[in-house]
Amino acid sequence: MWRLILLFFLFFFNLVFPQKNLKIIDSLKLVIESKPNDSIKIKTYSDLCWYYRNISTDSAFNYGGLALKLSIKTENKIGEAQAYNDIGILHYGLAEYPKAIDVYQKSLKIRQRLNDSLGVASLYNKMGLVYQNTFKMDSAIFYATKALKIYEAKNNIRYATALRNNIANIYKGLKQYQKALNAHLEIAKINAEIKDDEALVKSYNNIANAYLFLKDTLNSISYYKKGMELAEKRRNKNEMATLYNNYGSLLQSKNEIPEAIKFLNKSLDLRKELNDKFGIASTSLHLAGLNIDLGKFNNAKSNLKLGLKLSEESNANELKMDAYDKYAYYYVYKKNSDSAIHYRELYKTLKDSIFSNQVLKEVAEVQEKYNAAEREKEILSQRADIAEKELNLNKKNTQLVGLGILAVVVSLLGYLLFNQQKLKNRQLKKEGELKEALVKIETQNRLQEQRLRISRDLHDNIGAQLTFIISSIENLQYGFKIKNEKLTNKLSSISGFTKETIYELRDTIWAMNKNAISLEDLETRISNFIDKADVSSSGVNFKFNRVESLSKNMEFTSVKGMNIYRIIQEAINNSIKYADASKINVDIKKHDKKIEFCITDDGKGFNENEVVLSNGINNMRKRAKEIDASLNIESEIDNGTQVKIILPLEI
Repeated sequence: MWRLILLFFLFFFNLVFPQKNLKIIDSLKLVIESKPNDSIKIKTYSDLCWYYRNISTDSAFNYGGLALKLSIKTENKIGEAQAYNDIGILHYGLAEYPKAIDVYQKSLKIRQRLNDSLGVASLYNKMGLVYQNTFKMDSAIFYATKALKIYEAKNNIRYATALRNNIANIYKGLKQYQKALNAHLEIAKINAEIKDDEALVKSYNNIANAYLFLKDTLNSISYYKKGMELAEKRRNKNEMATLYNNYGSLLQSKNEIPEAIKFLNKSLDLRKELNDKFGIASTSLHLAGLNIDLGKFNNAKSNLKLGLKLSEESNANELKMDAYDKYAYYYVYKKNSDSAIHYRELYKTLKDSIFSNQVLKEVAEVQEKYNAAEREKEILSQRADIAEKELNLNKKNTQLVGLGILAVVVSLLGYLLFNQQKLKNRQLKKEGELKEALVKIETQNRLQEQRLRISRDLHDNIGAQLTFIISSIENLQYGFKIKNEKLTNKLSSISGFTKETIYELRDTIWAMNKNAISLEDLETRISNFIDKADVSSSGVNFKFNRVESLSKNMEFTSVKGMNIYRIIQEAINNSIKYADASKINVDIKKHDKKIEFCITDDGKGFNENEVVLSNGINNMRKRAKEIDASLNIESEIDNGTQVKIILPLEI
């Protein structure tokens, strides 16, 4: 009886809610027919786009386009930003992620000019979700964090909590499961307090996922059931589909096959109803794996075909990797070794490409500079052709002048010849400048390729060798149970020195992989070094301060940035090793169009005239001289030491 009641309720819900949306749509169309002013018409088109999104995607795109066209025509920037936002949501729903990012960027530029901070935060959030779905986690956490800062500043608890939820999911994507679980438990507590059931459903699902990754099956099942109960009560189809999919996967891992198939099929039906291409691909691939295990290869192949097709359409790299992986296993079971090897190679290639996107991006930037120069050269050539044709036309016109005014003709020809020579000289000058620019770009291109090649060699060869040395030393220490204390101390010293060398190598690779180092990048690197120094140096209090008026987008060349970092590193190490300091402060200041990096300690100090300077201080001075910076060292006995690096601001 209760099943019949539930079926009746589902039928009634699916019948009533579309009817409700259609009534709203009809009322909005009546507003359009009443011929309102442009502002109201734009708002109505936007509302029609929103209500049509789950009924007819084509109609939704039509009304979104009408809102955009009228907004541009009437210079209604608020309407234009909203139209781009609505169209981006439609592309996101269809898993057309590159198109979604494109229109979100257009909306973002307008909302930034309008100082619409909440609108900007909303777009940052949406862009973060796109990058999360395409497994670009660095970009995902960047945009999610920017959105969270705005919502926290506005004291918007509901949206800030939702952003924390997204960031926790990114931690999960980076396999930091305990960190993700702690965040989701805190978020669930907030959602329960503010009685946000829709957000609470998502929290239960995320908590269950985190417990599953931590191999706590009992807690995972408990939270999946809580989530499904609340989602079914709220009739939240998106979350129901996700929970059914996840719970079905858990049942599959417990070998409860019939129940697993039941929940996965329920998820697939809902996702097809919602036209969720990403979700359909994910669930299809789960079912494919299950059918492979059961030996139902025909069902598995149809699931794989659908999952791979939709993941490629959605440009979802993580799902494509899963599809290639399962195809390889499918062909192993089918004893088709060639196809199995083919899909394993596709899997490996895609996996490698995900982690080399940054290198590809830098190469693409260099190529774009080169292409821009080529386009400029073509434009200059066309301009020269036009000028030449105009000159010829002027010559022909002058020949038609009457013989009776010969003196005027001669004067005119002389004037034209003078202009022609002047034009040619200008053209030759521009061609020379263009050739110089091309040579410079080609040189930069070669230098960048060489830097990337050297950094890869350092990382892959020297880094691996240093790691092997550490591993070998540790094997000697623990494998042979060495009792000679001097030998043990010596091995530990070599291991520690090697680890420090690896850290130095990573810093060098970091600088080599960048054309420029921003102040924000440099601050992050300094802060990380101070944190490590704080952990290893008991009894020393560190402080790191910067003036807020300095722009974080300020950039240094990679050579300048690395030398500044090395000087600061050496100054802090000297304070720790030789000064017996209890306080070390690092300050970044702006003073008279100059930037100062100041390292101060309260140690025992020294008299520069009475002490033989170490290689460290000499190296600091050489580094400062190399980047045209001033290095001032002030120290007094028992009054500490201050090291200042001063550079002019490049405006």
